[in-house]
Amino acid sequence: MNKIHRPSHYYFDDKIYFLTARNINKTRFFDGEEKKYILKNIIKEAADVLEIKIYAWIILDNHYHLLIYIPNGKNLPIFIKNINGKSSFLLNKIENLKDRKIWSNYWDTCIRNEKDFWMRFNYIHQNCIKHKHADLMNQYKFSSYNDWVEKNGVEWVNDVFEKYAIIDFTPSGDI
Repeated sequence: MNKIHRPSHYYFDDKIYFLTARNINKTRFFDGEEKKYILKNIIKEAADVLEIKIYAWIILDNHYHLLIYIPNGKNLPIFIKNINGKSSFLLNKIENLKDRKIWSNYWDTCIRNEKDFWMRFNYIHQNCIKHKHADLMNQYKFSSYNDWVEKNGVEWVNDVFEKYAIIDFTPSGDI
């Protein structure tokens, strides 16, 4: 029996994508700083190799979100495979386990317009509050929020959050 891949993936060149990858059964495999640093470095390495620009990112205990520009759409599944495969291998090695499945599936969405981009940007950075990892975004180490503050200033970041507010954002422990 052949399974149909859900969700369907469409790979387009020269597009910005919002990506989410979740651990299998929502298990919190990345529950410590060391594990999150490993995943962060793997994401950066995979992006560098495939010339993918990362606009925004966040790593939580059981999932991550990325906002990326990908010049060659066929590299998107390779990018995800590199991240999820290498992180699974290293995490299993650290925990002295073999062939344990870490990742469930991933979801990708092409960004439609400027508003969509900034709403996803804001959603990514507010995810640490949504999942109760921090009370304020600047308290959370594993996102690009502080990079943007350092680059453009807190006033600029606050303006983006105000101009493209996420109206239906509610704290939650689910993903």
